[in-house]
Amino acid sequence: MLNRDKLDRMLDRFRTIEAELSAGPEPSQFVKLSKEYAEIEPVAEAAKTLLAAEKEAQDLKRLIEADDTDRELKGMAEDELADLEARLEGLRRQVTLLLLPKDAADEKNVILEVRAGTGGDEAALFAGDLFRMYQRYAALKGWTVEILSASEAELGGYKEIIATISGRGVFAELKFESGVHRVQRIPETESQGRIHTSAATVAVLPEAEEVDIDIDEKDLRIDVYRSSGPGGQSVNTTDSAVRITHLPTGLVVTQQDEKSQHKNKAKALKVLRARLYEMEREKRDAERSAARKGQVGSGDRSERIRTYNFPQGRVTDHRINLTLYKLDQVIRGEALGELVQALTTEYQAGLLAEVEANDAAAR
Repeated sequence: MLNRDKLDRMLDRFRTIEAELSAGPEPSQFVKLSKEYAEIEPVAEAAKTLLAAEKEAQDLKRLIEADDTDRELKGMAEDELADLEARLEGLRRQVTLLLLPKDAADEKNVILEVRAGTGGDEAALFAGDLFRMYQRYAALKGWTVEILSASEAELGGYKEIIATISGRGVFAELKFESGVHRVQRIPETESQGRIHTSAATVAVLPEAEEVDIDIDEKDLRIDVYRSSGPGGQSVNTTDSAVRITHLPTGLVVTQQDEKSQHKNKAKALKVLRARLYEMEREKRDAERSAARKGQVGSGDRSERIRTYNFPQGRVTDHRINLTLYKLDQVIRGEALGELVQALTTEYQAGLLAEVEANDAAAR
């Protein structure tokens, strides 16, 4: 059910922001107001369309009920009203969804971590496939991908790869990708044609700013050492690799991809900040209702969320029991959006049910 009071407050706020922006605020205030304006604008535009359609429906009803309306005009108005009421149902649902509580992290960039799990070389190859899938999806969305660190496997793929993905609404789209991804396929080295099962773990963490997570230098132990590449080859001849240990939590982040110790430290702190921020989010989530948390899985990285079956050409998301027989398109990133949209819709349906239940209880 559409919360009219919340809608009215949002429209009042939108008009206030428009007026304040027109008045020419200070630069710092302008940035803050512009950001809020961009967040509210889609809801405001949808609400204006809804209100205009509702007014049109009221006018048609008055026309139909008027004694002096001739029969032909009344028939035309009734047909038009029937079409409009069907459209109104969709508009009300759209506005209701837009008014649902937003995840504060939805607009953030992400730290993407992909690690090979059980399955040896095949798991590392699959981790590489998954990372490239996200790279291609990011390219299609106009996002930017920057690799922070990568540990390549001997036969290809990655033991571990960590990257930032930057763009609008990245976390909102990718947050349901965290978990265990399982692959079933025949490895090229398999002479008997047997299907092997292996896995990779994906973690999608909202990138935290310094204002989100304040890290006290006294809580860090920073070790520097000489970087080394595959086979023990020296990457450089200085102690530029960095290992940061966050003493209160025991979290450890290492970074050695850059030749500069300063750059390695900055990258390591970025990853550490994201992991600490995610720990805080998980703590808050645990305090929320189990109903909301369980809609599309808990986000626990030990949870098996999806299976990629190459012999059958299918991808199955176990949280929403959705199977797509377009594995190649998903792996290329082209059809990943279908899974993302289905997961988002399921999550929104759960939020909507919770809001409606709370409204009913309040009445």
